[in-house]
Amino acid sequence: MPVPALQKPAPAFRGTAVVNGEFKEISLSDYKGKYLILFFYPLDFTFVCPTEIIAFSDRVQEFEQIGCKVIAASTDSHFSHLAWVNTPRKQGGLGEMNIPLLADKNSKIARDYGVLDEESGIPFRGLFIIDDKQNLRQITINDLPVGRSVDETLRLVQAFQYTDKHGEVCPAGWKPGKKTMKPDVVGSKEYFKDQ
Repeated sequence: MPVPALQKPAPAFRGTAVVNGEFKEISLSDYKGKYLILFFYPLDFTFVCPTEIIAFSDRVQEFEQIGCKVIAASTDSHFSHLAWVNTPRKQGGLGEMNIPLLADKNSKIARDYGVLDEESGIPFRGLFIIDDKQNLRQITINDLPVGRSVDETLRLVQAFQYTDKHGEVCPAGWKPGKKTMKPDVVGSKEYFKDQ
């Protein structure tokens, strides 16, 4: 099985998700023409996972404003996802969600994306930025005990979109409105002379 690679097509997927409290079939092709964040989390009804899912869900408008969708996925069933969504946040649930929770019960999607821990049967915390042409632009895989940053994910999408549109490159920590550079010797000197 090939490993997902940057600048290559993202592995296709299709599955049942919980969307607005209902079951819905979704696939990668549904998101063509938009950027997509696909992030995997280990298990429903756990500890770090809800902090990440809620953080992305609560800030989904910021992603949608820049033409980016967000999907959370685990190897739990869609029934488990629905039960978690229907459990209030103060009782360890997710409450109302603004992003789909994709069920990967047979682990195919997690395996195709290279994040499945075969020994435990649960995915590591993989996060994938997929561009509007459905190519992988960023791959991050965290070990189980550490969550991911919504701020950094948003910044990366903005940076990739900027490079797509302008053909310039973004230095470390770049944010919209900050200086970029042309990817050549003269352009980089122009950037560094002001540093």
